[in-house]
Amino acid sequence: MTQPKLLILGAGESGVGAALLGRQQGWDVLVSDGGLLKDSFRKELQSNDIAFEEGGHSEQAFDGVSLVVKSPGIPGTVPAVQRLLQAGVPIVSEIEFAYRYKGNARIIAITGSNGKSTTTKLIYHLLRTGGLDASLTGNIGLSLARQIATHPTDWYVVEVSSFQLDDIETFRPHIAVVLNITPDHLDRYNYKIESYAAAKMRITEVQQPADYLVLNADDAGLKTAVTAMPVSKAQLLSFSLEQTCTDRVCACKEGSQLVVRTSGTSVTVPVRELALKGRHNESNCLAAATAALLAGVLPEAVVAGLRDFEGLPHRLETVGMLSGITFINDSKATNVDSVWYALDSMTTPTILILGGQDKGNDYSQIRNLVAEKVKAIVCMGVDNAPIHAAFGDLSLPIVDTDSATAAVDTALSLAQSGDTVLLSPACASFDLFKNYEDRGTQFRNAVQQTILSQTTQPA
Repeated sequence: MTQPKLLILGAGESGVGAALLGRQQGWDVLVSDGGLLKDSFRKELQSNDIAFEEGGHSEQAFDGVSLVVKSPGIPGTVPAVQRLLQAGVPIVSEIEFAYRYKGNARIIAITGSNGKSTTTKLIYHLLRTGGLDASLTGNIGLSLARQIATHPTDWYVVEVSSFQLDDIETFRPHIAVVLNITPDHLDRYNYKIESYAAAKMRITEVQQPADYLVLNADDAGLKTAVTAMPVSKAQLLSFSLEQTCTDRVCACKEGSQLVVRTSGTSVTVPVRELALKGRHNESNCLAAATAALLAGVLPEAVVAGLRDFEGLPHRLETVGMLSGITFINDSKATNVDSVWYALDSMTTPTILILGGQDKGNDYSQIRNLVAEKVKAIVCMGVDNAPIHAAFGDLSLPIVDTDSATAAVDTALSLAQSGDTVLLSPACASFDLFKNYEDRGTQFRNAVQQTILSQTTQPA
C-alpha cells in the first residue's frame, strides 16, 4: 500500500518536528525549504532518513501531496502556498498536525500579544510543581509535534501564536488562555487589528462545554475581540486586577493579595511573595494559577510555584549591579506595549535603552510613563530618528549609540546610585543583531564585562 505524501514547507523547529512525527506515523515525508537549512536540522533529517530539499521548491515536491504542514513563518500569500490552495490540497499548521496524534493527553494553550512566554513557562512550572506529567512546547520550547513524537506526556503546555492558529482545523485545547490583544504583526493581516484579533480567538473555535476559556477581563482589545467572535462553547472564566472576584471573575487582586477560586478550590498569595514582580506579572500569575487549578494542581503547589518560579531570559531579567545601579535586560520587548509593561513595573529613576528596527511604532502609548519615570534615553539602532521625534520635547537627554557596549557605557555615564538601566527596545533587533536573544546576550555580556573591569581595577 502506497504511503500518503506529507509535504512540509519550512525546515525550522516546527517543520522538523512535524517531519519526525509524520515519519513515525507512516507518512511519506518531504521537507522543502526556500532557504538553506541550519546544520543541526539538516543532520537531524539525514540521520532519520527523511527526504528534504533546500534553496527552493522543486516541481516534484508538489506531486501527489495529500497534506501540507506549513511553517508559521510562511505567509499564505507566497506562490508555493497559493499553488497548493488552488490545487485543493489541505494546508495545516504544525500544532494542528501534532494535535491529531496527541492521544489522550490534554493541552493548555496560551496566546496573547504580550506575556505569553512568561505565562506559558509559569503554567508549566506550576503543573510540574504539582506533580503532573507535563511538557513545555510551542514557541517557547520544542515543537508540539516533536514532543509528541519523542517524549509524550499527559499534559502539553503550548505557547501558540496567531500565525499557528491561522491554519488549525481540529486543534482543541482543554484550557485556553488569552492574555491580551494589542497591535502586532499587522503586516500579516492587511494592517487590520480585527483580523489579527480574530486569528488569536481561533484558540477557542473548536472548544466544547467540557473545556475552559480563560480571559483577561482588563484588556480592552480582548474585550472587543470577544464581542466580535462567535460565542465560545467553553466554560468562560476571567481574571482581573481591576475587578473584584465574582462568579465570572474567578481570579483577582484583593488588597495586597492575589486570590484565585475555581472548581471548589482557592489560592491566596501575598503579592510581595511572588517571584515575578510588576503589575503585568501579577496579571500573568492570575492567569497561570487559574489554569493550574483547572488542571488539578493542588492549591499548596500553586502557591509554592508562584513563590519559587525563575523568569525567562531577556524578559525583565536583572543582569547585574554596579555602584548601586541595576541593569535589566528586557530585550524580548519588541513592541511598544511590552515597553509599557516594563516601565510600569519600574520603581526607581530609569535610563531607558530604546531602538532597533522600527515597525512603525506609536510611541505615544508610553509617553506619559517616559515623562514620569525616565531620566534619560539611550538609543541603540541604525535609525534613531523616530525616537528623537517622539520624545525630543520632553527635556530628557537622548543619546545615540550603535552597539550594546556603547549603550551600556552611555547609560552608566547618565546613571547614579539607585537608578535602573532598562534595555526595553520596543523594536525588532535585525538592524544590529541576529535576533532579540543575541541583542539581550550582548547587553548582558557588556554589563558583566563593565562590572568586571570596574571591580578589578587597582585601588
